[in-house]
Amino acid sequence: MQNPLALHATHRTARRITRATTRAFTLIEILVVLAIAGMIVGLAVANFDNLFVSAKIDTTRMFVGSSLKVPLQSYRMHMGDVPSTAEGLQALITAPADRAERWRGPYIEGGKSVLIDPWGNPYRYAYPGTHNKGGYDIWSVGPDKQDGTADDIGNWSTDSVSPIGQ
Repeated sequence: MQNPLALHATHRTARRITRATTRAFTLIEILVVLAIAGMIVGLAVANFDNLFVSAKIDTTRMFVGSSLKVPLQSYRMHMGDVPSTAEGLQALITAPADRAERWRGPYIEGGKSVLIDPWGNPYRYAYPGTHNKGGYDIWSVGPDKQDGTADDIGNWSTDSVSPIGQ
């Protein structure tokens, strides 16, 4: 006959082990959960980056399409015409040397940094424009930073720009 005290101690130890194994996660389970969490974070970061690229494109489209209209109209009223291609958008910030007496600017606030697109390149300007005959062209070289490519964003653009690059 077995000692009842020893039998009770063995049963209690077995119950503790059973409870401990049913409550704890194995190393494999923890690694699987971490791998899944890592994949979800990776997908979220990739999509979050696309949101930033899309926001940059929208901001640029708004800047070249409408934000410079009033400053250029004010410049035209004071100076008789919009800046030439040679004078560029810089004429909205500092007076052109040959017409300084009529200049009443600056026509935009923020200095030269306002004339830099979200990708770190200066906005381009041409008058007369090649896309807007009889008017001016203002554009950004876009995410690929190359002039004359499909992702350029100009005041003539009406189609969507694909968010490539940063």
